Amino acid sequence: MYTLLSGLYKYMFQKDEYCILILGLDNAGKTTFLEQSKTRFHKNYKGMSLSKITTTVGLNIGTVDVGKARLMFWDLGGQEELQSLWDKYYAECHGVIYVIDSTDEERLSESKRAFEKMVTSEALDGVPILVLANKQDVETCLSIPDIKTAFSDCTSKIGRRDCLTQACSALTG
Repeated sequence: MYTLLSGLYKYMFQKDEYCILILGLDNAGKTTFLEQSKTRFHKNYKGMSLSKITTTVGLNIGTVDVGKARLMFWDLGGQEELQSLWDKYYAECHGVIYVIDSTDEERLSESKRAFEKMVTSEALDGVPILVLANKQDVETCLSIPDIKTAFSDCTSKIGRRDCLTQACSALTG
């Protein structure tokens, strides 16, 4: 009887879990984006002070419930040494959010190389990608068309998967 009731409870209240990787170079705003997302979807979550967010060494994990789905965000460090570990997480993910610092034109080519390496991984074949052009609240930032132009030769590597480029400001929401 317990097994039957336990199974019914799990069936009724269990949420489908999806793992979303948050990738991008260091200082792109990945952790700020994650913290702001958690405060938006958790009514009682106060969040970390945005001024105290530092470079991620390793990984930050955040969980957000949306309807009957549970999204588990894995914010991976973006330093060059840590990028070699990204592919260890690909097999488990259902989606990728790639964050670009729109104000750092000097590192745009480095970001493009990291994106290219990520998008050509067979483990991510068919996995949808959201590209966030972060820091759009800064006047001197690159526009979405500028970023799309810089990443244009990656288009063929994206293939037939869903991909969207979106402007955002992790600080202001």
